[in-house]
Amino acid sequence: MKLITAIIKPFKLDEVREALTEYGVYGITITEVKGFGRQRGHTELYRGAEYVVDFLPKIKIEVAVQEDRVEQVLQQIVAAARTGKIGDGKIFVTALEQVVRIRTGEEGEAAL
Repeated sequence: MKLITAIIKPFKLDEVREALTEYGVYGITITEVKGFGRQRGHTELYRGAEYVVDFLPKIKIEVAVQEDRVEQVLQQIVAAARTGKIGDGKIFVTALEQVVRIRTGEEGEAAL
């Protein structure tokens, strides 16, 4: 089992969610986060004053999947989240040692 964590632009959330749902992924956790990568924020103008926005709003999506579905889920996220501009985000894949469904006590892939 793997945990896929994707950091994307907020306005791409609906497209990514729909792409994952169409592919059959239903368990998704979404968190509003702030951060920056290579772009290091940007400068904005407010009432004539210029100021630097260091941390940009992003959405963090977490999805637990079976190992044989990882590549397809990655492709779905990339296709839905890509704008081709700086700041599109990143995807991280990490191993899941154990998963337990609290309601039923199911463990491992059965808990996904």
